Amino acid sequence: MRSISIFGATGSIGEQTVDLLERAGGADSYRVVALTGGRNVTRLAEMARALRAEVAVCAEASELPELRERLAGSGIEAAAGPEAIAEAADRPADWVMSSIVGAAGLAPGFRALRHGATLALANKESLVTAGPLLMAEAARHGARILPVDSEHSAIFQALVGEDIAAVERIILTASGGALRNWPLEALAKATVKEALAHPNWAMGQRITIDSASMFNKALEVIETREFFGVAPDQVEVIIHPESLIHSMVGYRDGAVMAHMGAPDMRHSIGYALNWPDRAHLPVARLDLAQIATLTFRAPDLERYPALRLAREVMARRGLSGAAFNAAKEVALDHFLAGGIGFMQMAEVVERVLAALDGELSRDIGQMTLEDVQAMDHLARVRAGEIAGVVAGAR
Repeated sequence: MRSISIFGATGSIGEQTVDLLERAGGADSYRVVALTGGRNVTRLAEMARALRAEVAVCAEASELPELRERLAGSGIEAAAGPEAIAEAADRPADWVMSSIVGAAGLAPGFRALRHGATLALANKESLVTAGPLLMAEAARHGARILPVDSEHSAIFQALVGEDIAAVERIILTASGGALRNWPLEALAKATVKEALAHPNWAMGQRITIDSASMFNKALEVIETREFFGVAPDQVEVIIHPESLIHSMVGYRDGAVMAHMGAPDMRHSIGYALNWPDRAHLPVARLDLAQIATLTFRAPDLERYPALRLAREVMARRGLSGAAFNAAKEVALDHFLAGGIGFMQMAEVVERVLAALDGELSRDIGQMTLEDVQAMDHLARVRAGEIAGVVAGAR
């Protein structure tokens, strides 16, 4: 029986992964080793009981008593905190879903790879902050990384049977987010509620706002470079409001392979879960005659400064990805709290990169995970200071 762990089980990706497991027979078809979640211990306990997990881990130690109570009599081990999550990642499993949002998902993914597991990677920050390290770790232990982001799953699928040397360009599609049709001058006053009104996708709060600011796509641009090993100038972004083409790969003979599908993350999750086979998935089938029209437009870098910053990070590499991601997360926290405006998130990130400029250069061959984690901490501190200054000037 195939063994499975899910890190970030109570988030959007985790929920949909559990849905697919249950549809495929649940605990009768899979041995679930570990489930980890955030503060929603009620849901975590429900999942653990339904899938008969060996261990359930919540992120906060303060939630552990409730988790233990909800799992009482089940025989399922309960634990809490970063060390417990790390210990859960040390438990061997054949297939591991990495969907913890943010830099917190980095260490568990690394630990899972050390067991030669297949890592289904939905935590894009892992590649953004430590791409070369992660890929080297997988190679060292004979592990495999499968992309779960819809864009990178689409690219992966479009590359099946192809030589990466024949690739001329990779085109990431972007919905443009909730504010894509707003006048540029109005974006500065956009509220959290307005940024959360995504027209196509049902996602978590943070990723939905990252979609509106295009920081999500900026991370994906960097991730594409790291995962597929292409040059920065081979990665393009185009606005595609319908979100039906998830990405495209252009080849040197002029052919473009486009991956299409309904905007449902269960497609890319299911592809990674069943790879190299294709299983029946409960996703909508496209009716092209009803769709009739697909539209595209180039992204406005004034509207989406995150894309420009991503280019700078790719050119710099080293520890710049760690600083970029950390600053982005802190800036988002301040926007959610009402401290800074929507467009000021990019301002904070840019100022952090400038402030740490002298400390970002690092030979990739000499970088360590500890270096990445140290830069993550430093950038968060600096981003908090800069966000405070920006907020005070509003």
